[in-house]
Amino acid sequence: MSSRQRTLGHAAALMTIIIWGTTFVSTKVLLRDFTPVTVLFTRFVIGYAFLWCLKPRVLPFSGWKKELLFAGAGLTGVTLYFLLENIALTYTFASNVGIIVAVVPFFTALLAHFLLKGEGFSRRFFLGFSAAFTGIFLIMANGAFVLELNPAGDILALGAAFVWAAYSILMKKIGVNTSNMIICTRRIFFYGIALMIPALWVLPANMDWRLMAKPVNAINLLYLGLFASALCFLTWNRVVEILGAVKSSVYIYMIPVVTVVASAIILGERLTWISLAGILLTLCGVTISEYRKKTRKSGKKRLS
Repeated sequence: MSSRQRTLGHAAALMTIIIWGTTFVSTKVLLRDFTPVTVLFTRFVIGYAFLWCLKPRVLPFSGWKKELLFAGAGLTGVTLYFLLENIALTYTFASNVGIIVAVVPFFTALLAHFLLKGEGFSRRFFLGFSAAFTGIFLIMANGAFVLELNPAGDILALGAAFVWAAYSILMKKIGVNTSNMIICTRRIFFYGIALMIPALWVLPANMDWRLMAKPVNAINLLYLGLFASALCFLTWNRVVEILGAVKSSVYIYMIPVVTVVASAIILGERLTWISLAGILLTLCGVTISEYRKKTRKSGKKRLS
């Protein structure tokens, strides 16, 4: 892997995280008029159609094992993750959800340690893990007792973080190459949408086209469908391929910064000293292991 490819991988990860950091706010705006499953289904149908326009070619069948991996990626990275996230946003602040999903690197490191070769976590892993989850506890406690929010939203956000970690592992196992990136992402979207259909029958849905035609709703749906779904899934799948599941997931810790700022500006969400302490602990916990791991590696290089 050349240094240029790694640089492009880091740049793509940064751009993707900035866009994804604002999606919590965009979804929160849409939830004023739509149910969680309605927003989810609509955005991915838009993204799926856009990917067909980009590359209208069918992906050849490459065995049931590969298809099961695609289905698993669609279930975890599309259906479950975004369904949990969207429902969480109906109970808690957008900033809370953005902060809590920052623990994705911990779940990814745990899964990668047992399921992938050559990927794992440092000795400082559990120190960071403890700090991050202490921060999450403060965020939940602040919402329940100070802001009178339902802690179920924060718990659902934590569940979303776990299934996204599983998605990252599945994408590494799939090993999508650059030439098939659009087609493979579209296949994942297909399974995600297909597995989402039962939820449309079980959960409340309101496909009101007049509401969708409202400028604020149309803009946010297109933003989520075209940019946050189609384009960002393409860039993120490539990032995982270049940087690996663990290193790429570390970029998730930037989501809270983007989300908190966007939530304060657009939604007027406020921070208390308890939630601020929770944010700092969560971010410190997520970054501590990565920083020291890099330091140790650089030291080994100097000794050699």
